[in-house]
Amino acid sequence: MKELGLRSKLSRKFKVTTNSKHNYLVVENVLERNFIAENPAQVWVSDITYIQTKKGFLYLTTMIDLYDRKIIGWSLSNGMSTEETSLAAWKMAFKNRKIIDGLIFHSDRGVQYASKKFVNTIEFYGVTRSMSRRGNCWDNAVAESFFKSLKTELIYGNKLISKEKMELEVFEYIEVWYNKKRRHSTLNYKTIEEFNNQNKIYQNVA
Repeated sequence: MKELGLRSKLSRKFKVTTNSKHNYLVVENVLERNFIAENPAQVWVSDITYIQTKKGFLYLTTMIDLYDRKIIGWSLSNGMSTEETSLAAWKMAFKNRKIIDGLIFHSDRGVQYASKKFVNTIEFYGVTRSMSRRGNCWDNAVAESFFKSLKTELIYGNKLISKEKMELEVFEYIEVWYNKKRRHSTLNYKTIEEFNNQNKIYQNVA
């Protein structure tokens, strides 16, 4: 890198976006850091992070299928209400990937995942809820790792841009780069599409 005149982008600490001070029911950590799934729609993980723009923050919610690490649902919003974050991302995930019996949904203890609106929605489909232990980011390491990659590769070291421009940048990063072209170490350095084609998984994968 020195010979080529290249410099790495430095990561920064995340701003806390989890509000776990609420009166909604939290559940135990069913996932227990088992981040390997043998089939699609066996385990989905989700989290929320902030992205700074010229005019304030945007909040990115993602849902990842641990089988192939694909971002199957996401939402970029101005606010952090359940409707704007977890529910919006869930609706996309539901459209993109067929839910099967026994799906585990893992998140932190944030109000967006504990609220009655979100809980009632996912439990309607027989989903098993799982939540990280209080203050333990490693319990949701895959979701945290994606945010680190996104911020290091797209955000850090670049000038602040408008919210409208950021929306386009995030869309291209997720849908064009991450889900289609980026190679993933957990997939033996294959792209998500290469991995799914190799394993001939078509019926539940979009």
